[in-house]
Amino acid sequence: MTLAGRRALVLGMGVTGTAAAEALAAAGASVETVDREAAADHSDVSEVALDRFDLAIASPGWPPHGAALRAVEAAGIEIWSEVELAWRLRREGVPWLLVTGTNGKTTTVRMIGAIAREAGLECAVVGNVGDPVVGAAARPLDLMVVEMSSFQLHYTSTVEPLASVCLNIDDDHSDWHGSPEAYASAKAKVYEHATGACVFPAAEAAIEGMVRDADVAEGCRAVGLTLGAPAVSQLGFVDGVMVDRAFHDARHREAVELASIADLEHLVAGSVPPYLAFDALAAAALARAAEIEPSAIAAGLRAFSLDAHRTAVVAHVGGVAYVDDSKATNPHAARAALNGLPPGTAVWIAGGLPKGADFEPLVRDVASRLRAAVIIGLDPAPILGALKRHAPGIPVTVIEPGETVMKRAVLAARGLACEGDVVLLSPACASMDQFRDYADRGNSFAAAVEEMA
Repeated sequence: MTLAGRRALVLGMGVTGTAAAEALAAAGASVETVDREAAADHSDVSEVALDRFDLAIASPGWPPHGAALRAVEAAGIEIWSEVELAWRLRREGVPWLLVTGTNGKTTTVRMIGAIAREAGLECAVVGNVGDPVVGAAARPLDLMVVEMSSFQLHYTSTVEPLASVCLNIDDDHSDWHGSPEAYASAKAKVYEHATGACVFPAAEAAIEGMVRDADVAEGCRAVGLTLGAPAVSQLGFVDGVMVDRAFHDARHREAVELASIADLEHLVAGSVPPYLAFDALAAAALARAAEIEPSAIAAGLRAFSLDAHRTAVVAHVGGVAYVDDSKATNPHAARAALNGLPPGTAVWIAGGLPKGADFEPLVRDVASRLRAAVIIGLDPAPILGALKRHAPGIPVTVIEPGETVMKRAVLAARGLACEGDVVLLSPACASMDQFRDYADRGNSFAAAVEEMA
């Protein structure tokens, strides 16, 4: 797309905003920026003459209901995400695979990347995973794998992926989107304009509805995922073997073996949890949509290693395992980690920035797993209330805010744990109330455990 001569306003100069500004300038656009630090409440564009612009790039930190973007929209300025800009500047002929969902996105895109490398493909894994999309979009690649947050999807409209998946959907980021319905609507955009396959969890009627309602290319197929035996047009498992009944000509009569649960066992201590098996299934489906051979799928999963801060065992101290799941920034992710533990063995370190989430269903579902809870965060009330109502019998310690919050939380958890228990940092909340990000929170946990040990 020709951007020469267009007048662009970039809102937010973090990683994606900086990359977008550089790409726009290289394409010949006239660029002006508003730095996030200069507008910490995402509302101050009062000194910007908006009538000078015909295009705006919104960084993920700027919510659509904020005064800044409302003013930009009122001025009639077209708003794009960095992903939308990348698509418009892309190198033709490179297929894109999109992955979204409340949880599991990073694991899934990185699994696809490992599979693509085993297949000998030059592949970029970008997006919400950390690397800007626009920097990779013009490279001579065989495949683009893009992790899409709901923030990025909100202002993305013309991307035509080869295949897409929404892994799951749960209430998250309502503070940014304004409502759970708006959040789900943004996630549904991952399927728009797909050309090859819309992949979805077969047990999730809401996500299947997203696929059914999507405006896709002629011939695009719906492909379901199940942890059980697959029907035609599905991928699933039979006796621990991952099989494909969607992407081969004889799918009505037989399944093609892709991998096995054993290919994932190196990733965890103990049995492979269902969420990890499902992420691998989704990665395999998108790889098959890109015509990657089955042998590369098994090899890629065996070569894959988990992202840091996702159910990572930090240490064993006094017969107690200390596990860093700091990346669990919402209730859905924390539920997956807690439900993988035996009943009554979890000393749960939780809390942080709630993001408007409802913790009642989470605590009700995992109450039987808990021995005790340690609550951090500037606003502990939402989780405390849920614990009082759904797990009234367990001891709960609240850690007052301060510089040593994680050290005090770990020491409190040690005092509550028994031999054979797991002290699990799985906060179900964002981290920015007391930490730079979830990685900083996880690193603080690991350092506190090491010091205690």
